[in-house]
Amino acid sequence: MASMDHERFMRAALEEARRAESEGNVGVGSVIVKSGEVIARGRNLVPVTHDPTAHAETVALREAANVLLSDDMAGCCLYTTFEPCPMCCGALMNANISTLVMGGRPEAGQTGWGGYTVERLIALAGRGDAVEVVSGVLVEECLDIRQP
Repeated sequence: MASMDHERFMRAALEEARRAESEGNVGVGSVIVKSGEVIARGRNLVPVTHDPTAHAETVALREAANVLLSDDMAGCCLYTTFEPCPMCCGALMNANISTLVMGGRPEAGQTGWGGYTVERLIALAGRGDAVEVVSGVLVEECLDIRQP
C-alpha cells in the first residue's frame, strides 16, 4: 500500500484512539483493512471494561472475525497507533494478519517487554516472512494521543 493509504488508515485508527481517551482509557486505537476498506475498529477498553485483554488490537481482531466469519485474516492489514504488546502480537500472528502498520513506539529502553520489539517477537515466533511490519506512520500524532 502507498504511504498515503497508510496515513489515511492510521487517521482512522487515531479516531479510535481519541474515542478511547474520551472514555477514560489509554488513547490507543486500531483498524483492520481488507481490500482497501476498513472492516473493523478497536480501541483500548481495558480500564472501563476491567478486561485485561481489551486492547485496541484485540478488540479490532474480534470485530474483524465477526465480520469475516473466520479467524483467518490473511490478506488483512492491522493499523495501530502504538506498538502492540506481546499478547496482541501473538493474537495478530494467530489471526494471520499479513501486514502490521504502527504509529508510535516506546522510546529506546522504555518498553516493558524486556526490550523486545514487535519485529523481534515475530522473528522469534518464526513468522518473519509471514507478517510485513511498517513503522513510523504519523508517529507524533499517535504518541500525542497516548499521553495520559
